[in-house]
Amino acid sequence: MSNPEQHSRGLRFDSILFLCVANSARSQMAEGLARQLFGDAVRVQSAGSEPSRVNPFAIEAMAELGIGLGTHTSKSVQSIDPDSVDLVVTLCAEEVCPVFLSRAPRMHWPLQDPDRKHELLTDDQRLQHFRVARDQLRARLEVLAALRDVPAGPDPQEFHASIRVPDLAAAARFYTWLIGVAPKEWTHRYVTFVSEALRTNLVLLVADGRELHQDTLYHLGVDVGTKDAVVEAHRRAEAAGWAIHEPARTTWRGTPLHELWLTDPGGNLVEIYARLTDAELAEMPEDQEPVFLAAPRARAARR
Repeated sequence: MSNPEQHSRGLRFDSILFLCVANSARSQMAEGLARQLFGDAVRVQSAGSEPSRVNPFAIEAMAELGIGLGTHTSKSVQSIDPDSVDLVVTLCAEEVCPVFLSRAPRMHWPLQDPDRKHELLTDDQRLQHFRVARDQLRARLEVLAALRDVPAGPDPQEFHASIRVPDLAAAARFYTWLIGVAPKEWTHRYVTFVSEALRTNLVLLVADGRELHQDTLYHLGVDVGTKDAVVEAHRRAEAAGWAIHEPARTTWRGTPLHELWLTDPGGNLVEIYARLTDAELAEMPEDQEPVFLAAPRARAARR
């Protein structure tokens, strides 16, 4: 069993415990979903402070996904060995969640009891509440699974973000108030803020209908400090399976940068970059063509 810790790179755990009061619906559905999602990689348990029975509507809602809860039983939290748990997720909303004495990290996902015992509902209406709770749990668990053992990434020194605004002057006034610094520079198309306190570079780009692509200011970016760090980010992105839009290279036109362009899972462009030192600037070629920094294998993959 691992020693669970919450890292900047994600979460590490090999076992998880879901808790609610009766261990009848929410925690049982979470257990079934997690078993399907994690397989043998994670030990999954559920329990409650007042265990009763597995709710028939929970069984029916999960059966719609091909997940069987028919052999599940409600268990007392007192029956769970604290040393067998790396991560605790409590699911109570209006109730008092069970006490579980463990040093394991905790997450709280408050979900209303789908059984709605005090409401006069038809079976179909009650089942629909279970479906909603089931789907909410599945979405949360998918994020949790995605955050488990995230591979090492770059070491960000500064964050760059851009937003489009219809009124450049009005936006410049608002963000000067919000961030607490005056713009560093501006043109007729954009306003740039640099906040050392927030380690953030924010660009307001006027919404003028022009096409946006990797050579515009409209994107997300992370400054990693050095050329070597950009090359290392390329290596780590490749190892992690992220989509590389443009391999690591040094560009000279516009703002000289060492840069790597990635495409996130939603199709958004992300620039990992480092500003050039004076010595590196002195090496600028006469034709100012980009100099590729990535490994030959990575460059060949793009051809």
